[in-house]
Amino acid sequence: MNEKFKYEKIFNMERPVNDRRKHMTNKERAAQFMPFAALTGFGAVINETSRQTAQKHTLSDEEYELLNENLNRIIDKISEKPEVKVLYFVPDKTKQGGSYESFTGNVRRVDTFERVLIFTDKTIIKIEDIMLIELL
Repeated sequence: MNEKFKYEKIFNMERPVNDRRKHMTNKERAAQFMPFAALTGFGAVINETSRQTAQKHTLSDEEYELLNENLNRIIDKISEKPEVKVLYFVPDKTKQGGSYESFTGNVRRVDTFERVLIFTDKTIIKIEDIMLIELL
């Protein structure tokens, strides 16, 4: 039999009717071949693992003395609500370490019992997390 006419009998046949399954639309047929994300969320885990964090710096004696002097100067001027710039450590919520952030604002109160600085915009920074404080 000639290769060209091998399937000639079935070319013009009617499509068999199957009542058990409905005919799929082109969209449904295409969905079968869509990419499948078997590891959903795995990319987020990889990104989180590769995200770098810093370790908290331990203050030297000189740095500690400078920090104490500046805190005492702030306490002396607390009625003026002095403007300061603070570099402080923020612990990471999901992994060990954290990052250093800078904040500039007016100090409303230094709470020596709770060991925090309270700013006029209600920002609270723990004194133990402060690396550097500068009066402006």
